[in-house]
Amino acid sequence: MVDKKNFGFAELEQWLNERRVTEIECLVPDLTGVARGKILPREKFTEDRGMRLPEAIVAIGVTGEFPEEGPYYDVIHATDRDMHLRPDPSTVRIVPWATDPTAQVLHDCFDRDGKLIPYAPRSVLRHVCDLYAAEGWSPVVAPELEFYLIERNSDPNTPLRPPRGRSGRSETSRQAYSIDAVNEFDPLFEDIYAYCEKMELNVDTLIHEVGAGQMEINFFHDHPLGLADEVFFFKRTIRETALRHEMYATFMAKPMAGEPGSAMHVHQSIVDEVSGRNIFSNPDGSPSKEFYWYIGGLQKYTPAAMALFAPYVNSYRRAWHARRPRRSTSSGAPTTAPWASARRWPRQRPAGSRTA
Repeated sequence: MVDKKNFGFAELEQWLNERRVTEIECLVPDLTGVARGKILPREKFTEDRGMRLPEAIVAIGVTGEFPEEGPYYDVIHATDRDMHLRPDPSTVRIVPWATDPTAQVLHDCFDRDGKLIPYAPRSVLRHVCDLYAAEGWSPVVAPELEFYLIERNSDPNTPLRPPRGRSGRSETSRQAYSIDAVNEFDPLFEDIYAYCEKMELNVDTLIHEVGAGQMEINFFHDHPLGLADEVFFFKRTIRETALRHEMYATFMAKPMAGEPGSAMHVHQSIVDEVSGRNIFSNPDGSPSKEFYWYIGGLQKYTPAAMALFAPYVNSYRRAWHARRPRRSTSSGAPTTAPWASARRWPRQRPAGSRTA
């Protein structure tokens, strides 16, 4: 595995040449995580290429529509100016499912004066990480991605169904943590792990979740920006691999009415860059005051961030079912802001904090 953290454009070109890449996917993640951008022949991909995209691209909704009002509409210039794209060499990955040798590279968005477009998703996360760095801290996260495998379906009005596995049968019951249920899709997951290895994605465990055809894959702990990039690449990988096995994969929050919803859980911690200490823990292993402050901050500000955590109508179908008394025990949807630990049960709040 090549360490690309300190790659410049010269190292990027050498990497491409060694793999005889003939085509480059120049990608920009939009607000919904969809890959936007352009595809270039290898010989056209140069440091001074000067590719551009309109500002509104990073604000497109999941249905492909541009905003007509609201904060994102307000910050986009009336003439929808061009953004200047620059590749981030550290993000280069091979595209393992492509027929010809193809690479994919994430690009950052700049204005004509060379300043990062502040509302582009990668720019926002860079800014947040810079705030931690200014305090001498390094944030650490580890996401868990839930998704459904579903039968191929060309009619959007037909309800989704779990796909057939090796046995030729679809799941009809809940299969939480079932090894045999995962093994039904062995050929698919063998390709997924092979693709992830070629793309240098640090995936960890695979489990079958509660729903019929619902899976979860976890990532190792790492820096937020690099992991966000990996999750972006991973979701493309899952969808592409599923298609090659005659099924679909969806990360939708509530794809099937009678099944549990899907989520992305994010483990979080903060490390002091000088001492290497997790600031959430005291030397004796007890929670630190910073831990309680962090929990209180999540409780206070998470409701305002729900537009990002749950951006679609479908997201609230999951939350709505969780609020119904008879279903409340079967869903982990975030309809309140409690907290808990294995040693502190029932749930408690930090002193002085308010539950939203």
